[in-house]
Amino acid sequence: MMIPPYLKIVPKGIVLSLYVQPRSSCTAFVGLHGSSLKLKVTPPPVDGAANKACQQFLSKLFKVSKSSVILKSGANSKEKAFLIEDISLDCALAKLPD
Repeated sequence: MMIPPYLKIVPKGIVLSLYVQPRSSCTAFVGLHGSSLKLKVTPPPVDGAANKACQQFLSKLFKVSKSSVILKSGANSKEKAFLIEDISLDCALAKLPD
């Protein structure tokens, strides 16, 4: 099984590399951006609103609590890495776009 470049397995779960585009009309994955998965979010990148939108979207997508979705890097960047705790690779791959 091929693991996509934007996904990394870690002891606590998975790390997802995202390229986030704020101020979009909807929140959704829209393909790849380099080796990251591109995620459009509706809020602007002000006061962490876009980061919070990513966290909410990922917690709903993977059906985990918001506290299980942790921003590891990129708080002030479009390139972000989120740790999603207590999730298997198979579960992640089933929920992510091909």
